[in-house]
Amino acid sequence: MPESKSDVLQGTLDLMVLKTLDAMCPLHGYGIARRIEQVSDNSLSLNQGTIYPALLRLQQRGWIKGEWGTSETGRRARFYSLTRTGRKQMDHEAENWDRIAATMARFLAPSR
Repeated sequence: MPESKSDVLQGTLDLMVLKTLDAMCPLHGYGIARRIEQVSDNSLSLNQGTIYPALLRLQQRGWIKGEWGTSETGRRARFYSLTRTGRKQMDHEAENWDRIAATMARFLAPSR
């Protein structure tokens, strides 16, 4: 049976955006969405209705900033980058997910 693309697990998109910008900023929204899909080996699917509200939310929290520029296709686009506060939040969120993943790994491990 072929694998289908999954929706993003609630609570993970912010961290994925922050980590993407940490590695590759500045990027426009479309570029962020495509990079997240690429890193997930295309197992995640992000559309405009998912990525742009997240970018707005992150910008309102002061974790990212956006500046207008010109995309590689010559179109006007908003390019996002990580702020100092965003970097601290990214580190905090990553630590939380590490703890959650370790806890879930214990539950998913075969019982002894």
